[in-house]
Amino acid sequence: MDIKDLERIDTQKMHKVYDDWPNISKNSLESDQEKLDIKGINHVVFSGMGGSGSIGDVISSILSKENIHVTTVKGYHIPNNLDKNSLVVTTSISGNTRETLAILENAKKTDAHIAAFSSGGDIENFCSKNDIFYQKIPMIHSPRASFTKFLFTMLKSLEQSIPIKSINLLEAVNELEKTKKTIFSGNLKEDNTSLELAKWINDIPLIYYPWGLQSAAIRFKNSLQENSKMHVITEDVIEACHNGIVAWEKKSKIKPILIRGKDDFIKTKERWQVLIEFFDKENIEFFEINSISGNILSKIVNLIFLFDYCSIYHGVLNNIDPSPVRSIDYIKNKL
Repeated sequence: MDIKDLERIDTQKMHKVYDDWPNISKNSLESDQEKLDIKGINHVVFSGMGGSGSIGDVISSILSKENIHVTTVKGYHIPNNLDKNSLVVTTSISGNTRETLAILENAKKTDAHIAAFSSGGDIENFCSKNDIFYQKIPMIHSPRASFTKFLFTMLKSLEQSIPIKSINLLEAVNELEKTKKTIFSGNLKEDNTSLELAKWINDIPLIYYPWGLQSAAIRFKNSLQENSKMHVITEDVIEACHNGIVAWEKKSKIKPILIRGKDDFIKTKERWQVLIEFFDKENIEFFEINSISGNILSKIVNLIFLFDYCSIYHGVLNNIDPSPVRSIDYIKNKL
């Protein structure tokens, strides 16, 4: 694949937005924005679907070791234990997601605090009418391509209400710039890991992940589904060793991809080694991706950067324009 192929098949130039992700992230951190300042929050609910939902997944991972309960909601129903110490964070990049609007409506009936983020639409109108904390964030290209703009704007806006360290945000942005140098569209060579993985993927990929990197795996699945229009499976590596591993006793066209963290739990590292030994013994070809070092936000965001590029490249390699999602449009038009 060369740049001419990329430009010809990626008709809406999605790859150019990703080329600018480090700058978009940096500008989002540096921009002035209203901050939610609520103390005593012990339960945060993140609500969103698709690309918006992946933001909640990432923030949930960031908070996984904090003394705060986190619930992610992808659908219409909120937890029934919300109180004055709860915060419901809703994200709809388009601003018109039916499920997210339903969550807002239901959360308004509780004692929970609410924060909403969108590019406008019905979400903005509802928040204006009901005096709900709201931040309008312009969409760039598409919901999935707007990921870093929304993520870093939201993290900056929420840093006084939930435990988020500014130094970790800065590190994540700096690492994005380093990662870009090898995977962006200006380097379509053999040392581009995103392109290498895209060339390797065929049939149905099965993405194995450790607990802390679940959000990166789910995002990779979503991006391949939308950008490359293909079926994808994800499995937690520990759980898979208790059931999913048995499926490999039968010949399969499934292609395993292993996402490993630099600081995986010692028992997880042992499990990776056993799984790799098993694949080698059974002559099962696999592809291994290791996270960068650093804080959990840096690991996840840079993996998503790599995987999203991979999904674009995979689409182009298979003569598929990554941007159109006519099946999603069909569903939305029916709602």
